[in-house]
Amino acid sequence: MPIKTNREYRIMPLLQPAEEKRFDSDYYVEGFATTFNDPYVLWRNGEIEYKEIIDKKALDTADMSDIIMQYNHSGRVFARNKMGKSKTPTLIAEPQDSGFFIAADLSKTAEARSLYEDINEGLIFQMSWAFTVSEDEYDSDNHTRIIKRVDKVYDVSAVSTPANPSTDISARSYFEGVIEQEAQELCRREELVKQNLRALLLLKTRR
Repeated sequence: MPIKTNREYRIMPLLQPAEEKRFDSDYYVEGFATTFNDPYVLWRNGEIEYKEIIDKKALDTADMSDIIMQYNHSGRVFARNKMGKSKTPTLIAEPQDSGFFIAADLSKTAEARSLYEDINEGLIFQMSWAFTVSEDEYDSDNHTRIIKRVDKVYDVSAVSTPANPSTDISARSYFEGVIEQEAQELCRREELVKQNLRALLLLKTRR
């Protein structure tokens, strides 16, 4: 799977058929790319769990004008929320109260219908979405990254393996920097404690 290093990728639950459809289609799937204000573990370093939260307003100003649905973030387009030739969109991507809602009509091409069958038969059971972040902050007390503003959403993709390597790369690129900063801060504090102890010992010896 091609990985664009300027984008972040997150595994999402598989889109599932629903009773109330947003598209009139026999090849319909829907689900949530992410929930809002709901922390999830993104990285582990020893016994420390590093978490992430998508703020409820993170998508308010995001560019969602042209989102596509693919397989492994590459190749053919199976659904899209911006269609050419005055065609009706086949993808819905909208922030709701609880999270980022996705719905797709996979009926328009043979390849899209084949993807639906793979999902329906359980051969594909994970998806992910690709996006860039323009604003975030880090809560060091809770080891939690808070994504405040998403810049652009690029695609949602069915993925062939649940352990999406791009998720690990994007998480590592952020949290390795955080871990390094925390290690440096710990060393600084420990050195400060040592300096204070040496100063106290020196003061006692002078008395």
